[in-house]
Amino acid sequence: MSPLILAAPAAFKGTLGPRQVAEALAAGVREALPEASVLQCPLSDGGDGLLDAVLPRGSLRERLKVTGPLGEPVSGELGWLDAETAIFESATACGIALLKPEELDPLHASTRGVGELIWEAVERGAKTVVVGLGGSATVDGGTGAARGLGWTFRDAEGAVLPDGGGTLAPVAELSAGWAFEARVIALADVRTPLVGADGAAPVFGPQKGAGPEGVKLLTRGLERLGELMARHGRPDLATLPGGGAAGGLGAGLVFFAKAELVPGSEWVLSRVGFDAALAKADLVITGEGSFDRTSLVGKASGEVVRRAHAAKKRVAVVAGKVEGLIGLHALDGEGRMLDAAGIAALAGRAVRQAFGLPAA
Repeated sequence: MSPLILAAPAAFKGTLGPRQVAEALAAGVREALPEASVLQCPLSDGGDGLLDAVLPRGSLRERLKVTGPLGEPVSGELGWLDAETAIFESATACGIALLKPEELDPLHASTRGVGELIWEAVERGAKTVVVGLGGSATVDGGTGAARGLGWTFRDAEGAVLPDGGGTLAPVAELSAGWAFEARVIALADVRTPLVGADGAAPVFGPQKGAGPEGVKLLTRGLERLGELMARHGRPDLATLPGGGAAGGLGAGLVFFAKAELVPGSEWVLSRVGFDAALAKADLVITGEGSFDRTSLVGKASGEVVRRAHAAKKRVAVVAGKVEGLIGLHALDGEGRMLDAAGIAALAGRAVRQAFGLPAA
């Protein structure tokens, strides 16, 4: 009986989406072991490649003009799982990839377009809206998304505050936005809370262009937002695991859109039937652009490794770079950015090593 190889990778950020990576892995497997059956299962943790992972080929995907991270219009992508279930990646509206390095400005960058996409989905008949968090250029606690849903934020004198995490420190009151009935599910790719030493501002602020003083200002703003949320009945949101995802958008969507905040990798793996495929596999190959200890805490590839180990299945990791991991069968490109051919070559090596075949 021919072996079954399960190719279940996440995106290689900035180069290849999860479906392209799965196809490259499959090509490498077939080159090394032509008699093998290969099952492709592209994955996402709610960030890069979410739509590629969960939408069947031919599904409706719309481009809608929404407000970008610095106020300019951008083309957000809204996908449809069915006639009543919309899905999108928040990064299409507020992503760091939408800006040049010199444009990064987390003090002023806004998630407003995320709220606009939620509203557009509801206007088009969505009863459920799934929002993938990750890859944002923002640290605004989801207040921009709230503005896109009709909320306003004022200081103690009653003046309306402008967009951006850098304006939140003086916020004194908020006014509720438009009512809608749709269920919102927010997929977190990290467990970072909104505030604290490991909160959104100190963890993500520097990655998004904030210097030390900027991080302090963002921290004060998110702390103030957490206090307001507590005053309005949600004291748990300041420290909720995943609340700091996408610069606090996780906690913001829970408060402003009554979202359910769930681990993205678990939601996606359940959606695509990963466990059923895993049960049949003789070898699992996963991967992402860079794999390290943080990959084992909430990332899709790390969840694949965890579940494969629990099921006592052989598992190999293919990545451009692997760091700080012992006891894991991992192959990398020694820090190089891998193309499809490079990924296929590593997949072939993984199969030959797993099945004791001679090197190519």
